Amino acid sequence: MAQPQQEQELVFAKVAKRLIPFIMVLYVTNYLDRVNVGFAALTMNRDLGFSATVYGFAASIFFVSYALFQIPATVILERVGARRTVFAIMAAWGACSAANAFITEPMGFYALRFLLGVAEAGFFPGIILYLTFWFPKEYRARFTATFMMAIPFSSVFGSPLSGLILGMDGIAGLRGWQWLFLIEGLPACLLAFAVLKFLPDGPKDADFLSEAEKQTIATRLARERSPAPSSVLAGLYDPRVLLLGLVGTGIGASIFGSQLWLPQIVKAMGYTNLITTCIAALPYAAAIPTMIFVGRSSDRNGERIWHNILPLAMSGSGFIIAAMAPNHYIAVGGLIMVVAGLIGTYGPYYSLASSFFSGPAAPSSIALVNLMCTGLGGFIGPNVLGYLKDRTGGYEAGMYTLSAGLVCSIILLLVLGRVMTARQARLAGA
Repeated sequence: MAQPQQEQELVFAKVAKRLIPFIMVLYVTNYLDRVNVGFAALTMNRDLGFSATVYGFAASIFFVSYALFQIPATVILERVGARRTVFAIMAAWGACSAANAFITEPMGFYALRFLLGVAEAGFFPGIILYLTFWFPKEYRARFTATFMMAIPFSSVFGSPLSGLILGMDGIAGLRGWQWLFLIEGLPACLLAFAVLKFLPDGPKDADFLSEAEKQTIATRLARERSPAPSSVLAGLYDPRVLLLGLVGTGIGASIFGSQLWLPQIVKAMGYTNLITTCIAALPYAAAIPTMIFVGRSSDRNGERIWHNILPLAMSGSGFIIAAMAPNHYIAVGGLIMVVAGLIGTYGPYYSLASSFFSGPAAPSSIALVNLMCTGLGGFIGPNVLGYLKDRTGGYEAGMYTLSAGLVCSIILLLVLGRVMTARQARLAGA
């Protein structure tokens, strides 16, 4: 006998209340350790004599290893289980992040950033896959957006915190940027042990659910499960996956290009380190309501393509406004548009990524999409800004280039929409 919709809603709300806040805490720590190099660079580059090109390459080489290990790490999570896999990931990335405090030359910097990418590779795509173990498709955009609010939260609170830590310069003979890596890296190692206690592998292992509630989740997920492709490789050559990954390359380039350079862009306006970190938090504060609104609207309307296109159009316009701004206030306003629009796409974008497949192809398809978005895009964006900054002396050329990348992503989204419509029509006629 089918359960009333309201009872099912209560079960999924209970799961979300138990899991999402904890996952958000993990992701706040994850993201802070990934991007704190942008704040460290405010003084580290000068102390160690790093050029914009050296910094840009070091910041982006993280995404090379992150990309290379996405698919195997996500497959391992599905086969070994989330609890043990996430524990190992967090312990490793915390140690690598803290070790950045002791770099002295570019090669060591490159090596540690590469190892940090290896350590973090399985976390985000693994969590996106993990959510599919608990929630049906119509819930995922809102809960993905909720979990991913960790990104703006990590910047809203982490940016001023980073500014304060940089002020610890000279304590115990360490520079402020060294304290930054140590203080923000070690919590990941501690949270790794909390994962063993609070993160069940799936509904059947959840002691906070009754047997009836576990059955409700299993029945609801089974209802939407399509016949699974025969192998993991099937998720790697589907045109929908490849198109969405290419869309993500433009998005990722803009996200990480702007994010890892934002403190230095603001610093170039003439502000102190502390004021710079506070201003750098403003775009992420604006991104929080944007994420909530776009994610809920996407689920409510059952629409993903235009809920990606419109925020991306806002971001592309923001880059142009910031590049052409006649004063700092308008430039900051443009940067707010950039970040709010980019982060606003996360819910519908990753809901698409997790909706194409179930079964063996799901981990590989999700990982490939994230590989192209975060891996390839993350490598391109910081390098583009660093290279053009050294060649032109300013950030304007880099902003125009990233805006052009978003235009390409919008065009590819329109193509993806047509491919998806044609596929649905073909399946309906079969």
